[in-house]
Amino acid sequence: MLDVFSLEGRSALVTGGSRGIGRMIAEGFIAQGARVYICARKAEPCIATAKALSAHGGVCVPLPVDISTVSGARDLAQQVADAGGGRLDILVNNAGASWGATFDDFPESGWDKVMNVNLKSPFFLTQALHGALAAAASPERPAKVINIASIDGIALNPLETYSYHASKSALIYLTRRMAAKLVADNILVNAIAPGAFASDMNRAARDQAEHIARHIPSGRIGRDEDMAAAAVYLAARSGDYVVGSTLVVDGGVSQARLPGVSAAG
Repeated sequence: MLDVFSLEGRSALVTGGSRGIGRMIAEGFIAQGARVYICARKAEPCIATAKALSAHGGVCVPLPVDISTVSGARDLAQQVADAGGGRLDILVNNAGASWGATFDDFPESGWDKVMNVNLKSPFFLTQALHGALAAAASPERPAKVINIASIDGIALNPLETYSYHASKSALIYLTRRMAAKLVADNILVNAIAPGAFASDMNRAARDQAEHIARHIPSGRIGRDEDMAAAAVYLAARSGDYVVGSTLVVDGGVSQARLPGVSAAG
């Protein structure tokens, strides 16, 4: 029987892959047989993570690049295309940023930084890698783009993270628009909206897991394998008939306000 979750023989790029959700996804891809490139702004942790993920026989290649600018995205795309012979099977747009400030004090710098990383970068990196993705794609084995959004793009939380909320909501809709365009090239674009996963960006989940878990219907925060499994599902044969969708991986948080659904007791 066909292993619908295998990534053997495929190459993948995971931005923001040195830590957090990006690392979870990269590790999951490697476990399923993919050759993985990880990108991060800081060279030292990018190289250290690639070394750690390659330690058990997998292939993980570090590419330290700042992709918050269009020129950075194009530079990364060129490096990936050169390394992969002009082909790339899977792109995960995971690199992200957040900024919190009160409404009256929210700065332009906090708006621009978050929008550049969370929204502009996924678009222009996908654009720059369009040729490499199309070269690897076929009707029998389409290429994949997975945008990492957030449940904050679906439902509000109490934090005053205005540009983060806006960027993630926009990314979900951008996913649909890019999917409608790129499916003709056998490139399938989808998104994942994570809930509470322990990371440097979600310090509450990292440092106060038990407290946060009380507000999650499933009764716990997300585990590494939860995120890896969601990404593998979309990246592998298993996700070949999924187009323009957002897979919510949050333990039920985004449904918790519906009648009959409650947080863990």
